Amino acid sequence: MMVWSLTVGSRATPLWDSVVAIPDAIRYALSPTDSPLVGNPDKHAQLAVLIGGLRLPRTLVALLAGAALGLAGGIIQGHTHNPLAEPGVLGINAGAAAAFIGAAYAGVELHHIVGTVVAVTGAAVVTVVVFAFSTAGRGTMDPMAMVLAGVALTALLMACVNAMVLASAEALDAFRHWATGSVEGATMATVWAVAPIALIGCVLAFSQGRALNLMDLGGASAHALGLSVRRARMVGIASIALLGGAAVAGAGPITFVGLVAPHIVRRWTGPDYRRILPYSAAVGAALTLGADMIGRVIIQPAELQMGIVLAIVGAPLFIGLIRSGKVGG
Repeated sequence: MMVWSLTVGSRATPLWDSVVAIPDAIRYALSPTDSPLVGNPDKHAQLAVLIGGLRLPRTLVALLAGAALGLAGGIIQGHTHNPLAEPGVLGINAGAAAAFIGAAYAGVELHHIVGTVVAVTGAAVVTVVVFAFSTAGRGTMDPMAMVLAGVALTALLMACVNAMVLASAEALDAFRHWATGSVEGATMATVWAVAPIALIGCVLAFSQGRALNLMDLGGASAHALGLSVRRARMVGIASIALLGGAAVAGAGPITFVGLVAPHIVRRWTGPDYRRILPYSAAVGAALTLGADMIGRVIIQPAELQMGIVLAIVGAPLFIGLIRSGKVGG
């Protein structure tokens, strides 16, 4: 699927020519300034530059964002025991967006690394606040309180975003890039900025499989079996913040992936989170990359943003899962 993505674009290119150009395209992407392909009028060289400069980065960012969202969705649903929980519902997307737009409003130059750090920080703050609200005065997590806190924070943060967008041209420019969710314009600098944070989040998330299986038995039973529930929660919060922030930094506020991917996976894996988590990452990556590929070709020579495609496809898909009775914890 990844190779196919490198051959698909708003500009029609012969399939075989695109496949042949992939090795040179990868070399160009890794070292564009020293590449002999730059300025070369040969069609093969031009195609390699097109693939390496545009299609390869957006493919990698789509895969990273989708895997991060699918994995974050699985972690959130496991910790909350709420089948409707996902990064967008809990306000993580809004937190990352508000931090990013707020930095643009303040005049900060949001280079790739700076923008990623800002988005992850916003996601982390919201994640901690939502988890804190869900446990305040209870000692244990209340899934309904978590969702309500996420909805309330999302409304508050998006109101702040709208106010900043209306007051600042810089904030408006930053917001337009984020509004629909897209990897159009992604570069290798985006990949290098997003990948380390997403990979750290993945490592933390994959370590949660056994803990989530034990926590399904209840907090008291998990503790009796030797699990530090508090430590597991903290690792979960960290992984959710890193994954959600990295995804939003790379591709904007994408919906449905974190919600749908774990439900699709449970049809194959059952309730074992040691299998749910890696498969959720794979399905999430496939969903975002597939949506980006569809968006590139469906209205050629223009493009349809990945977030729009995911919303159009994801809504009926999730409704179908509900009607078939396959949605559950």
